[in-house]
Amino acid sequence: MSVTIKDVAKKAGVSPSTVSRVLSNHPRISRETSRRVKDIMEELGYHPNIMAKSLVSKTTESICVILPKPAEELFLNLFFMELIRGIVAQANRAGYDVLISSGGNEKEEVEAVSRLLHGRRVDGAILLYSRQDDPVVNFLKTHDYPFVLVGRSDSYPDILSVDTDNVQAAYDATRHLIAQGHERIGFVSGPPNLVVSKDRLEGYNRALTDCGITLRKDWIVEGEFLQDSGYRAMSFFMNLPERPTALVIVDDIVSFGVLRGLHELGYKVPEDVSIISFNNISLTELSTPPLSSVDIGIYNLGYTASQALIQNIRHDGSSVLPNRYVIPHRLMIRESSMYSMPRSL
Repeated sequence: MSVTIKDVAKKAGVSPSTVSRVLSNHPRISRETSRRVKDIMEELGYHPNIMAKSLVSKTTESICVILPKPAEELFLNLFFMELIRGIVAQANRAGYDVLISSGGNEKEEVEAVSRLLHGRRVDGAILLYSRQDDPVVNFLKTHDYPFVLVGRSDSYPDILSVDTDNVQAAYDATRHLIAQGHERIGFVSGPPNLVVSKDRLEGYNRALTDCGITLRKDWIVEGEFLQDSGYRAMSFFMNLPERPTALVIVDDIVSFGVLRGLHELGYKVPEDVSIISFNNISLTELSTPPLSSVDIGIYNLGYTASQALIQNIRHDGSSVLPNRYVIPHRLMIRESSMYSMPRSL
């Protein structure tokens, strides 16, 4: 026979309502009482009925992470693994479970969010990055559901978001290459409908303009956040009549494809082409050569996004909470970009 809340209350010498308050982390319950009741729960092997608890408290104590494309493709990129690690770590500390959902296209993503939130299976959602005119953001905003965006939205600048200043980060990365003497600097971008691609391209453009370097549109290549995109970009760049001597690359995984393509074509990094990338995933130090990268604090992005969402879910409206968090970035300079160009070039 399963242990009930009354069994716990009787052994702990408290009322069933006190046990319920302990389960919901009620602030009026003393630490001593809470500790005693939880010890009894563990001793008796009591597990709360989550469905019943949800009906009483009006909360599921669960949040969902919405992946912007099929999960098997995303998990090839360590950026998302580290981001989710931060989300789960903070959610677990706050007593929340994390569900992961994805769709093959934008319509399926909206349908997944609708099922989870309309069905009261989760209390809020985390979106891992923003597209321009994002239908998922539009849906959540229209229905007034709690959510946080990892990134930012041009359409809704006031929504809860956690981001890096990607314009400044790309500006700093480009200026680093310019400081090495490079003037022929290309850019390997991500999908143009993603805000992060747009922002990093803008930072690159600003750095060139500020230094009096002419922007060449034929030195900007768009692709996906996949190795193959970087590999294909090299076939394009290295067949140009005049090629860049340095590249700013939108993502570390794309950079690995760039390195592979350059190696197969017989070019050396950084002697022939210097490169700097973004995200500073763990493999950047292990590549050949070690990859210069902008550390955007991936774990902190996820941790802060989870923290901000749960704080907003629990908020009683008595104070104003911030709606935008910016995680600082820093350049991690390694061998791939440490080659000074002769000033005559």
